[in-house]
Amino acid sequence: MIEYKKISDFPKGTLYSQLRSAYSFHDSFKKYWEEMWKEYDCFFYSNLDIADKCGFITVLNGKAIGHISWDPRNNPDYVIIGHNCILSEYKGCGYGKEQLREAIARIKKSGTPKAVVTTNGILIPAQKNYESVGFKKTLVRENKDTPFAGDYIDYELIF
Repeated sequence: MIEYKKISDFPKGTLYSQLRSAYSFHDSFKKYWEEMWKEYDCFFYSNLDIADKCGFITVLNGKAIGHISWDPRNNPDYVIIGHNCILSEYKGCGYGKEQLREAIARIKKSGTPKAVVTTNGILIPAQKNYESVGFKKTLVRENKDTPFAGDYIDYELIF
């Protein structure tokens, strides 16, 4: 059974360890993004009010298997979906789609009219996930920061 729990219900380091697992299929992700993942984890665990309002952890049969977060600083116009990850061993089972649907429902309920997200060309499952719940591709941009990950792909979903 899938449940969605507050980030504050889990110890510091949970978000970081989930990101490491989710991107473990390619060594370059850790090399380039590990410090960002640590900063992200530290920010949320230092600001639990924001963490619990703008994200959650997905739990399957008592085990934390992923999380999603969003940045509300552009409200009331839109929010930006941030990290959206599922542990490697749970990928391909539909949990990421369910997690994304739950986040969209929460964002929509808050009165925000639009969500945007950016992913990378190498992350084809992420692209399919966003498109499967109604996100539309708006722009493809060259990625000069981490070219191994492919171009940046921007999406939006208008509610």
